[in-house]
Amino acid sequence: MTTDELAGRPSGLRQHVPGLGLLHGYRRGWARADLVAGLVLAAILVPQGMAYAELAGLPAVTGLYTTVACLVGYAVMGPSRVLVLGPDSSVSPLIFAAVMPLVAVSGDPGSAIVLGGMLALLVGAVEIGLGVARLGFVADLLSVEVQIGYMNGLGLTIIVGQLPKLFGFSTDADSFIEELRAFASSLDQTQGTTLVVGLCVLALLLVLPRVSRKVPAILVAIVAATVASAVLDLSAEGVATVGALPQGLPTPGVPWTQLSDVVPLLVAALGITLVSLTDTIATSTSFAARRGDEVNPNQEMIGLGSANVAAGLFQGFAVSTSGSRTAVAEQSGAKSQVAGLVGAGAVALMLLFLNSLLADLPQTALAAVVIAAALSLMNLPELRRLWQVRRTAFSLSLVATAGVVLLGVLEGILVAVALAILLFFRRSWWPHGVVLGRDARGDWHKADGRDDVEEVAGVVVYRWEAPLFFANAGMLRQNLRSLVHERQVRWVVLQCEAVTDVDVTAAEMLEQLDKQLNAQGVHLAFVELRDRLAALLLRYGLFETLDRDHFYPSVDAALAAIAAEDARHTDRITDPDPDEGAQK
Repeated sequence: MTTDELAGRPSGLRQHVPGLGLLHGYRRGWARADLVAGLVLAAILVPQGMAYAELAGLPAVTGLYTTVACLVGYAVMGPSRVLVLGPDSSVSPLIFAAVMPLVAVSGDPGSAIVLGGMLALLVGAVEIGLGVARLGFVADLLSVEVQIGYMNGLGLTIIVGQLPKLFGFSTDADSFIEELRAFASSLDQTQGTTLVVGLCVLALLLVLPRVSRKVPAILVAIVAATVASAVLDLSAEGVATVGALPQGLPTPGVPWTQLSDVVPLLVAALGITLVSLTDTIATSTSFAARRGDEVNPNQEMIGLGSANVAAGLFQGFAVSTSGSRTAVAEQSGAKSQVAGLVGAGAVALMLLFLNSLLADLPQTALAAVVIAAALSLMNLPELRRLWQVRRTAFSLSLVATAGVVLLGVLEGILVAVALAILLFFRRSWWPHGVVLGRDARGDWHKADGRDDVEEVAGVVVYRWEAPLFFANAGMLRQNLRSLVHERQVRWVVLQCEAVTDVDVTAAEMLEQLDKQLNAQGVHLAFVELRDRLAALLLRYGLFETLDRDHFYPSVDAALAAIAAEDARHTDRITDPDPDEGAQK
């Protein structure tokens, strides 16, 4: 092996393990900024990790185990310099929906931690597999309108689920409607002091960011609630608190579970993967653009998958990217993933030596943290914008919301994905096609409903705005035949600028259509057909039927050729061949 090969091999390894590249290129001047950002980040990671663990139906301490493990896993394999991963409000409800039914079947509440860990491993395996296979496009399966609807439904579901804890009591319900009914019927059990504390924390979380974003609202709210609880001895007033956390860090291990649990967990893992990848790549892209960095979606999937695997091996659960925590890290001056490692180290030290630090933290404060996060998931202004710009997108968004609220969180994911796919097929299956006319300046526009454009006599110019394939070929044939019948034209000019593909079925349709139109004395011409598709038609053998001369670079070129051909045809009629007359 040559010296150059030996020198180049570490670069290749650093390319696949970004953490090594971080160590190799780390600058000494970044250390102070990363240290400060990491400590600020830790103050937010602790309460959010505990809150989202309970949202997932797991002990609060597992949220801290998850936080430590996933930050280390992403620092090793993640490409972004500032992205912060951890327990997430959009993923925790999916974990709850997947794990709790299996816990109910087993009858062992302790199995929830094992099931949550196995789910994290499955999510990590799926994400790493997608990244290695370079399938980053799966993150685009959720269209914007469907994603908005899903998040709005998720926010409503989370809020309703946390209201009993905010009010100081508990309910036993399995669905959104049942939970809402149970909450309303149990309002007489409200614990007044608990509710006051929860509402104060919620008010701080919602108001303080509007006053100043330099002060982390969640840190102020959690510290205030903990201090007030300890000083006023609120637990004696009936306010439930978190209590002392288990001391120490978990021993790594594979969370083995029954084989029968793997299939339902894998289904949930696919849904979590879709949601977390969409959020991760969107967040990574936006923050990278602000820093002038490039995003590698496939490596992002590998980094996210590695973080989930690490969490699953340390009694944690599935994680995603947090835009709010990433923003805090950036605003605090983070230069690299060392800030995340500092945050993870601070959380680990708390578990080792300060496990009673948050013993007096009221449970209602955690409920307020979750509710505030759920409100941030919801995007009502964007829903209003959809109503203004496109009613079909607005309707799809509402259907996605209804799917989450009425069917459940996991089922809502399936509804959202199905809607996204159906939306794609609908736009391709029933595409937009319009007759074009020319205005006074010679530009071509949609002719229907406009008085300032004029169609060409004897010619219909028709624009098809989709790939031409088996599902919509019949519609194009029907539309063109109807136009020929209605307008009694001699030429059909098909404007193909938006046609990106022609499959075998559509090619056969064009061949049959051309024969049918020719039998009626009508000719078919193609305009702005891509060279690649023209070559494809040649391979299909269509040039044996279609006239090679009837392919033009522009509508104007086609009309000029048509006018010249019509003029020659007229000349042949009015001035017949003299030799032919002499023979007669």
